[in-house]
Amino acid sequence: MGIPAVLKVRRSRSYRHPDLDRRLVKQRLTVESKVISKLSALGFPCPSILLIDQNNSSILISRIRGSPLHDILKKGKAGIPELRKLGHLIRRLHNLGISHGDLTTHNVMLSEEGDMHLIDFGLSRQSPELEHLGLDIQVLNECLGASHSTIPDAIETVSEAYLEEESEKARSVIDRFRKITGRVRYHG
Repeated sequence: MGIPAVLKVRRSRSYRHPDLDRRLVKQRLTVESKVISKLSALGFPCPSILLIDQNNSSILISRIRGSPLHDILKKGKAGIPELRKLGHLIRRLHNLGISHGDLTTHNVMLSEEGDMHLIDFGLSRQSPELEHLGLDIQVLNECLGASHSTIPDAIETVSEAYLEEESEKARSVIDRFRKITGRVRYHG
């Protein structure tokens, strides 16, 4: 079709019961397809769907040219400005009524022009609860601490950018993130 694309195939996991595995694969493919379709229609920076094949548990999506933010941060070619941009992008996603579910720097693509896109919406939720929005930030917090610990105040930078909108919802999400962090720290 002349469009750079990626074929994403959800493979079954041998450690899961076959019935559970089939349900999870189908559910995640359906959720990802619906979320990407909604986000694409709203102009959110993410891949667009080209083809869905339920029988083969695959989805053909447009290719996002660039590199994962994880790799760019590891090489020292990105830092605080990109984390601020990520905070804005996460707030925009949440304002559209979607939580990502697996918000790591591996699932953020950065183009050579500096455009940022989110990928991999298999664990996302539409109309998420406040807890899911806070969990998005907590998952990112854990990723930043584990993979990018040399960047000082990384999660604070993301949180500050998230809060620049100065809305009650944004404040509630960051407050919930802080509560989740406290629970994780206490139990972990």
